[in-house]
Amino acid sequence: MQTITILSLSWQHILIVAIILLLLFGGKKIPELMRGMGSGIKEFKDAIKEEDKKPEPETKNPSSTNNTGN
Repeated sequence: MQTITILSLSWQHILIVAIILLLLFGGKKIPELMRGMGSGIKEFKDAIKEEDKKPEPETKNPSSTNNTGN
């Protein structure tokens, strides 16, 4: 019995997908698509790094600021 694994692609599968993409989009459009995808990934990574660098705002302890002596 043969087991099926998800995303198990051989070189034949990749070749078939590449030919289909070439037929659908044409040779001139594929580099533009890849360039756009690469810049999108780069912007996503930069946004994640920038989000990690932001300092978290300090929270005030309400019991220490409202010390009225009650």
